Amino acid sequence: MPIKNRLAEMQDEIAGWRRDIHQHPEILYETHRTSAMVADKLRSFGCDEVVTGIGRTGVVGVIRGKTDTAGRVVGLRADMDALPMQEQTGLAHASTIPGAMHACGHDGHTAMLLGAAKYLAETRNFDGSVVVIFQPAEEGGNGAEAMVKDGLMDRFGVQEVYAMHNNPGLAAGQFKIRPGPLLAAADTFEIHLEGRGGHAAKPHDTVDTTVMLSQMIVALQTVVSRNTDPILQAVLSVTSVETSSKAFNVIPQAATIRGTVRTHSGDMRDLIEQRLSEVVQGVATTFGGKADVNYERGVPVTVNAEEPTRFAAEVATVVSGGCGEARMVMGGEDFSFMLEARPGAFIMIGNGDSAGLHHPEYDFNDEIIPAGCSWFAEMVERRMPAA
Repeated sequence: MPIKNRLAEMQDEIAGWRRDIHQHPEILYETHRTSAMVADKLRSFGCDEVVTGIGRTGVVGVIRGKTDTAGRVVGLRADMDALPMQEQTGLAHASTIPGAMHACGHDGHTAMLLGAAKYLAETRNFDGSVVVIFQPAEEGGNGAEAMVKDGLMDRFGVQEVYAMHNNPGLAAGQFKIRPGPLLAAADTFEIHLEGRGGHAAKPHDTVDTTVMLSQMIVALQTVVSRNTDPILQAVLSVTSVETSSKAFNVIPQAATIRGTVRTHSGDMRDLIEQRLSEVVQGVATTFGGKADVNYERGVPVTVNAEEPTRFAAEVATVVSGGCGEARMVMGGEDFSFMLEARPGAFIMIGNGDSAGLHHPEYDFNDEIIPAGCSWFAEMVERRMPAA
């Protein structure tokens, strides 16, 4: 059957958990309340093992099937953290924490995986073990990397790993996925420029950092447009500029440029980092100034393994009647660190006609809970069928 009856019956209960999490958003690794709630529920479900403090505030639950003749272990992951922004939904379950909001649906992801965990602990209709992973700090803190470095995969014997993210604009409860690159590597750069400040009426006595940075911003746009294969996707965006002076009559001594780079391949990532540094140094030298580049690599490309992706799509079709092909997008996702450690896949589930992710009026659609829970549970039961 498409939606598991037991999970449909649990929808209101799971939605209640979701709304409680939504009212108490926590940022990055400070998911203390959420982590404690998750751990308490996993224990109440009868999970065979519940471990806290993986990757600082991550929580892991282990549910063993009725049999374990095959020795299979599948990991399912949900993210728990919120965003540092003010909610503007006006909903009864709106955030009670000023300046914090679940604007990306992690409250829903966590609640759906909890629902699936309760069902799987009740039924145990599979041969092997499922490891449910609740991760902090997806929004810029690389919590997935922290959990992997803390021994997540080896300690719990995870052989493959899967995750789900809601997608506003896609029909509620429908799924999309694609093999290979799905989300981009997300890097940042900060360029510090040094010139020679002085009076704005005597520009000939200065090395003008405002002219330097202006030329640099224009030149940086050629890194993608004139150095990368136009068939491949890449983005280089300058997003912030500061100078050491706010006065109308002062040419500033120093300036800072910040921005982001998004790519879908390691080779492209290497090329853009190299060319960015070369262009910056070239422009600075041309104008008689100095430049220091700090290029920080963030999350890697989210790459779905071929066979796990095919299987995830088959399960999605069972649950919803079909599974579309997702487009590559330039957003980043730190689940990529887990996919570098183990094969697996990242799937999108439709949130319906809602505000977009990271929007102050966004809210997770509770109507998709049965479909999301059913996909998690069906992945386990079909990937590790009962002996």
